[in-house]
Amino acid sequence: MPASAALTVRKAAEASLPTSYGPFRIHGFEGEAPGRREEAVAVVMGDPSGPEPVLVRIHSQCLTGDVFHSLRCDCRAQLELSLEAIAAAGRGIVIYEKKEGRGIGLLNKLRAYELQDSGADTVEANEQLGFESDLREYELPAAILKFLGVTSVRLLTNNPEKIAALEASGIEVAERVPCQAAGNGENAHYLRTKKDRMGHLLEL
Repeated sequence: MPASAALTVRKAAEASLPTSYGPFRIHGFEGEAPGRREEAVAVVMGDPSGPEPVLVRIHSQCLTGDVFHSLRCDCRAQLELSLEAIAAAGRGIVIYEKKEGRGIGLLNKLRAYELQDSGADTVEANEQLGFESDLREYELPAAILKFLGVTSVRLLTNNPEKIAALEASGIEVAERVPCQAAGNGENAHYLRTKKDRMGHLLEL
């Protein structure tokens, strides 16, 4: 089985996924390392392997945004932009990770929301709960890309940490493709915090 450092990845399932953006295949993956186990899915259009860099989005689960259309964040908008870009290209991958709230989990994210309602920004809220501002690591997405035969990507992201993580894993980031949606009036402070305090590459 392909492995990334101490993490071993296994494909658990694969099925067709017809969507309003076009036909995809959905692959379920399990990643295991000493003391931890992770799951993620890869939603794939076309053949991801080959010499040309493939469009890739690494997307963290956001129940409030992706499912309930919350305006507090830009998660759903980024996911939709990515699917549209991949459909236009006819080839690409969305890796969807179970990393709710930048890795702190759903209920802790809601606790962070409570703190934000009282004036904390997203970084301060996580820190007040005893977490770092971002707990995510990208070992599993890198291992999934290698499993799928990907060596070079055009990465749909505004987050330089994702670029650094893939390059450290041996995957070439041939291009960063901005993934920025228009603000909605509710998430202006959230986006400003991502730019000013987390170093995200946003035009605000």
